[in-house]
Amino acid sequence: MMFPAIRALREGRDWTQQQVADMLYLNRRTYCAYENGAIAITPELLIQLAALYQTSVDYLLGLTTVKAPYPRRGQPCPFQARGTV
Repeated sequence: MMFPAIRALREGRDWTQQQVADMLYLNRRTYCAYENGAIAITPELLIQLAALYQTSVDYLLGLTTVKAPYPRRGQPCPFQARGTV
């Protein structure tokens, strides 16, 4: 399954695949394979990507056109805490 939203969000921030892979503690080739749909994205990685791009998993999966994330249950975004977003 291809994930065009993930690529569009990355390119919209002018991030390289290597930069995103580093933020997610992944190898660049592995991230590239996820982005291109060569391997399935795990639910955990989808959650990390949604947090990184400040959107919802539904948006990443193409189930909605609304980019805004759902309200979180009092849990801080892990990427905001590190200052990468």
